[in-house]
Amino acid sequence: MDLLWLVFLVGLAALRPIFEIHKQLTLLALGVLQIFEYRFIGLLPRRGRAYSVIIKIVLASVVVNCTGGIESSYYLIYYLPVVTAAMFFGAFETLLWTALTSAAYLSFLIPALEVYRLTPEGATELAIRNLFFFLAATVINRFVGENRQQAQRYRELAETLAETNRQLAQVQEEKHRSERLAALGQLSAGLAHEIRNPLGVIKGSSEMLNKKLQTSDPVTSELAGYISSEVNRLNTIVTRFLDFARPAQLELRREQIAPLVDRALKAAHDRWPDAKVQVERVYAEGLPTVPLDADLCEQVFTNLFLNAYEAMGSEGGNLRVKIAAANSHGRSGVEVAIEDTGPGIPAEMLQQIFNPFFTTKKSGIGLGLSIVSKIVDDHRGGIRVESPRSGTGKGACFRVFLPAE
Repeated sequence: MDLLWLVFLVGLAALRPIFEIHKQLTLLALGVLQIFEYRFIGLLPRRGRAYSVIIKIVLASVVVNCTGGIESSYYLIYYLPVVTAAMFFGAFETLLWTALTSAAYLSFLIPALEVYRLTPEGATELAIRNLFFFLAATVINRFVGENRQQAQRYRELAETLAETNRQLAQVQEEKHRSERLAALGQLSAGLAHEIRNPLGVIKGSSEMLNKKLQTSDPVTSELAGYISSEVNRLNTIVTRFLDFARPAQLELRREQIAPLVDRALKAAHDRWPDAKVQVERVYAEGLPTVPLDADLCEQVFTNLFLNAYEAMGSEGGNLRVKIAAANSHGRSGVEVAIEDTGPGIPAEMLQQIFNPFFTTKKSGIGLGLSIVSKIVDDHRGGIRVESPRSGTGKGACFRVFLPAE
């Protein structure tokens, strides 16, 4: 397009070049402005477009003045500012700029009337020329307006498709996670049952051995005590395996989430009474009731709050709990957002954090968040994590969605 502009303007400048050096320089200025117009507007984003139209009107007037004034064959150069205004502005502003352009052209009539008389035919010719200015401005403005609307529709469609793809990817990830949880749950259930039986035998034998050797051999008695305590720890792990693998028997009742979240907060605070954590509650009003198993959901939120307390550690921090109505995949419900100011979760771990047996803690078996995810899935809800927290560069945010139906 820049090459075409140069060709057109060079062609105009090449006509009668000897006597009209001012015309050539003015056309050159118009060409430079036209080629670098968008860069010029970028330098003056608020008024650059208006300045561009004004400069083109001035330069077009110089060309017309150099080539015969009101009788100049170059009067068509005024279409350049007219078209520019039609492309940059709305309908009303385009008419105003076109009227200004027409006035600039008609201003050459003033010196011409000192020499010539305006005949009816001349007045008609001038009227026709100016009406064509308005006609061109209207047609181009309408075309540009429809093109803008079409571009806006394309942008909205692209944004909708991007959001749909994002939701689809999220649904697929949740589906894959549920499938992994189901498969590992079945495996864990079988292993847990097989391990629990010999554990009972080992525990009973160690207790009997401890009773018999308690007075005779202190070292052997101490070793028997180690066996008993480690069996108890293994039994706790097996119990968690079963909690993870056992099909949930939900006792659903329609309840408000806020009181349940408050109980979970209190339970977490009781576990970390010395933690310097400032809790901020942001609960929306008029929240719908949700069908849920209160005990299991309280376990979900207690686990998440304990993780947040542990992440912030002894230095403490801020814990923000936000409850609001939300929509997910076309379903209405309630979302609970739990934001802490801890160190956050590395990006490479975000996709694994809900997997069974995945943990970053020195102690623990990595089933806490897996059980949380399973309980939420059993409620037909969803859970996701974001880290770092938006705008802070640290912390994590867990979002739990529970459908209202």
